[in-house]
Amino acid sequence: MLQLQILKYSCLRSLIQKSMGITRRRALLIINLDGVKSRAVLMLLLAFLGGAGNKVAAAQAPPAVTPSPHRVKRVLLLSLDGLHALDLANYVKARTNSSLAQLSQHGITYKNARTSLPSNSWPGLLAMVTGGSPLSTGVIFENSYDRSLSPPGSKCASIGTAVVYDSSIDNDSNAPDGGGINPVKLPLNPAKSCAPVYPHDYIRVNNIFEVIKQAGGRTAWSDKHPAYEFLNGPSGKGVDDLFTPEIRPTTKTRSIPKMEAYDDGKVAAILNEIDGKDHRGAQQVGVPEMFGMNFQAISMAQKMKGFGYLDGEGTPSAGLLDALDHTDQSVGKIVARLKEKHLLDSTLIVLTAKHGDVPIDPLRFRAADLNLIPTVVNSVERGLLLNAEQDGSIAMLWLKDHRRTTDVVKALRNKQTEAGIQQIFSGESLKLMFADPASDPRMPDIVIQPNLGVIYVEPDDGFIEEHGGFTDEDTHVALLVSLPSFLPREIKSPVRTAQIAPTILEQLGLNPKSLEAVVKEMTPTLPGLGPLVGDDDYAKLRQGAQSSRP
Repeated sequence: MLQLQILKYSCLRSLIQKSMGITRRRALLIINLDGVKSRAVLMLLLAFLGGAGNKVAAAQAPPAVTPSPHRVKRVLLLSLDGLHALDLANYVKARTNSSLAQLSQHGITYKNARTSLPSNSWPGLLAMVTGGSPLSTGVIFENSYDRSLSPPGSKCASIGTAVVYDSSIDNDSNAPDGGGINPVKLPLNPAKSCAPVYPHDYIRVNNIFEVIKQAGGRTAWSDKHPAYEFLNGPSGKGVDDLFTPEIRPTTKTRSIPKMEAYDDGKVAAILNEIDGKDHRGAQQVGVPEMFGMNFQAISMAQKMKGFGYLDGEGTPSAGLLDALDHTDQSVGKIVARLKEKHLLDSTLIVLTAKHGDVPIDPLRFRAADLNLIPTVVNSVERGLLLNAEQDGSIAMLWLKDHRRTTDVVKALRNKQTEAGIQQIFSGESLKLMFADPASDPRMPDIVIQPNLGVIYVEPDDGFIEEHGGFTDEDTHVALLVSLPSFLPREIKSPVRTAQIAPTILEQLGLNPKSLEAVVKEMTPTLPGLGPLVGDDDYAKLRQGAQSSRP
């Protein structure tokens, strides 16, 4: 029997048309019998193709992968930044009629999902769209250090620089759109005629936007800084419609209602895209095959003093609950618009988070002394510290001399209690997770995981939670994959948000191995996304196709 390995429905249409000697229109009618649910038609089709069709198949190169049995035509990826798996569980239990609860009634909830290490926005989102970790992407944090690049404005007179991709590279970080990226503020690449390194240049592997666009699909995304143009990928062309309103002016207000309003602007962009327009609603361009956004209100409410959680069980404060409710209502608006436009049944919704925020228990909060670790390093040797990235719930150190790493670690251990350090990663323990800093110019020599609750924040920030570290509360995030044809299901085996990327491609009928990071790191698709509608014919079709997958 022919194993149905197809890249797109057009491939199956061509195979049926040629093997059965019928018109293109009749072949399409067979395919569109509600996913070939008719047992009689399916069995007849498979039997016929098993004979005459084999000759046609032998003459054709085997396509890469079968399409989703649920006829997914587009994917909507939503990152509710800060949303722990515990938050989702608590909210759905308390708000049984909420939009999140309704999605879970037609979806798979992955109860044991982990985001990237470190649990920062950049590696967190890169995991979702590339299928890789810093091993592949080359990005360990939003702000870091690169021993092979030159400082902004240096004309490449020196090598080695901090790499900062946040609001500081905007033309005007106080403007609603940031005014775009100012190339004068970018690091320079001496290996490429001292050219400025834009965020997308810094990414080492391709992403789902590039793969989908190359296959003819339209792509769109909305996020919080102009620097998120890194989603264009190494090609610089991955996202057709990129909307990146600068979050900094809103963050400075320390106002949950204003952050909710900021999110509303991106929701409006999604609604316009569902209507087939660009994010401004100005031009008719067609509904994207891959689109999405991040929500920021939940994370802001977790961080602000006087808000956050009431206890270690994750009971939200009034302010955090308001942010959860508002975000839930926004998700509801998106779902309602998909339904209104008759797109809901064919839109796979993936809801997750780039990171969690810690500590959940407010009694565990402790602000770290930001001077202590740099002082310890420089006590070993003056000028040894090239860069210290103490951000949220993690600290990373780049040293001028790799050979002094052991000495620095020893000095840090002598101050471990005072500094609130839980674990120090260096040498072989560091290389278990990341590339060797001796060979990769971007990797830190030392990574410090503080005790749960200890966070690196500026004294005037007023934040009581942050992210970036390796703890359960940093990394154990919500993950829900929903489609109206799905039955409710919970999966408690460990999964990673990096598995979202190959899953999206597979569900769209594209080869997950088109992603370079997926190949390099052997990232699997998410489990459980087979035929969940109870159709035996579908199950057989899917099983046969999967058994011959390359």
